[in-house]
Amino acid sequence: MPVETLTYAAFGARLTISAKAARSLAKRLRLPRSLSNDGKAMVSVDVAELRHTPRPRRAGAGGDTAPLAGRIVTLQAEVARLEAVAAGHRADYERERERADRLMVELLQATAETMAAKEAAARLEGFLRAGGRGPGLNDGHGLATRRPGVMAADIVAADRKASR
Repeated sequence: MPVETLTYAAFGARLTISAKAARSLAKRLRLPRSLSNDGKAMVSVDVAELRHTPRPRRAGAGGDTAPLAGRIVTLQAEVARLEAVAAGHRADYERERERADRLMVELLQATAETMAAKEAAARLEGFLRAGGRGPGLNDGHGLATRRPGVMAADIVAADRKASR
């Protein structure tokens, strides 16, 4: 037979293979190639001299897909189960996060109350070391005797301020 100039699609159709396989075969056999006027690649080949037998199709290429479909369903069920577990873990995380936030607020309040109590204790200790006399308070009008009351009022005010 004479040499024919065919496109990859026509070459593949003659050999009952895909156009991509025909292109690969033309490259492998180093067949002369050229471009047509419309820009398509053309292969010059004598099909009668060409000894090509297509390979049998792979079993997975177009075979039974039922096992794969069953596997897909199994995996989708597993994904749904794991998403439910993840949602439960997320709810636990959110709940513990809120609990930690509440505990942090309580800890800050307790720290403020402790600091106020320490300040009040330091003032009372200073007052007791001074023997109940503060500078400039003993003017004969009984102000030195009112000093413990003033100190107690300061302690109560600091406690109220810390608990806000």
